[in-house]
Amino acid sequence: MTSIKVKFRPSVTDNKEGCIYYQITHNRVVRQIRSGLYLFESEWDKNISSVRLLPETCDSRKLYLLSIDERIQLDSKRLKTIIIRLENKGDDYSAKDIIYQFRNYSDRLSFFHFMQGIINQLKSLNRIRTSETYESALTSFMKYRNGQDIQLCEIDSDVLMLYEAWLKEKGICPNSISFYMRILRAVYNRAVEKELAEQKYPFKHVYTGIDKTVKRAVPLKIIKRIKELDVTFKPYLDFAKDMFLFSFYTRGMSFIDMAYLRKSDLKAGILTYRRRKTGQQLIIKWEKCMEDIIMKYKNTYDTQYLLPIITKSLVDERKQYRNAIYRVNAALKEVARLVELPIPLTMYCARHSWASIAKSKNIPISVISEGMGHDSEETTRIYLASLDTSIIDEANSLIIKSL
Repeated sequence: MTSIKVKFRPSVTDNKEGCIYYQITHNRVVRQIRSGLYLFESEWDKNISSVRLLPETCDSRKLYLLSIDERIQLDSKRLKTIIIRLENKGDDYSAKDIIYQFRNYSDRLSFFHFMQGIINQLKSLNRIRTSETYESALTSFMKYRNGQDIQLCEIDSDVLMLYEAWLKEKGICPNSISFYMRILRAVYNRAVEKELAEQKYPFKHVYTGIDKTVKRAVPLKIIKRIKELDVTFKPYLDFAKDMFLFSFYTRGMSFIDMAYLRKSDLKAGILTYRRRKTGQQLIIKWEKCMEDIIMKYKNTYDTQYLLPIITKSLVDERKQYRNAIYRVNAALKEVARLVELPIPLTMYCARHSWASIAKSKNIPISVISEGMGHDSEETTRIYLASLDTSIIDEANSLIIKSL
């Protein structure tokens, strides 16, 4: 004979939530399973072992308590199913066997556990950047949940609408909210594909679009000020200035592509590289201003890379890149103050700036594809992929000569 009871253990600390646990009794052996569900003693009716909704409870708390009640019902159902399965096998089993199967089953259906598995898989496929974005989304969602896991079947529109409201309250911009939601949706859809969850379209009431962001381009006169700025007395500012200008000179090359440029990518006055984000190959005519920056740091490091961003062969390269972009962007804020720029300056501004200045020079839209002005980066890539690189090089030379 096996029995299942849902019980509540109050906290020993005043005004702190207690926890729900499940008591399994089999052949007079009693075992307990922590549920990971927490509520206050006043919110639990011990007479009927159920959640109690008080009249003064606010709406958001009611939704939380209802989700706990639903989780208890699901867990109880799973435990009963496991016991029936073990009984039907006809073999002897223990309370420990019930708990083991329940935990193993719960792990597979845990949203945190499932998403972490996807992150680990991305890392094994060397899709490091994507794994980092997934980790960022998971970290945000876990903070919202206060570290309390949630089952895949519990992901519904109410949960996500409350998460969206929490993000807005934290001052997160719409595009960042959409970024997190789209990643969580991809994870949820993967669970549906694996038949670990039923498709309930829980993301239909939250924002998953892309707003047009305020352009972060700076005018040509500011680029000139940055170029003429003497910060040699502060090497960290000088380095940040050089990296910003190098990106601008190379048509807004992203910092990660700069970090992984190899010396072998530069041949016969032509720089050839593939964007790590898209795999698209780009060819850039080498200019003297680019060479000046390379020569400035030539003897300060000895690696296969063209720029002094990844400089240590025995240290994790990704970590060196991330530390460098953090330091450079922090220094660029100080550079912005020195050139009297009222907006924050980052490496990404170089890309916006090149596109904006190219447009102001009446360079055809088909050449620059309006820089970052397209609704999707895919459109930009289609335009750039079909262009004669000599036209782009001519446009780039025109911009550089304007400095």
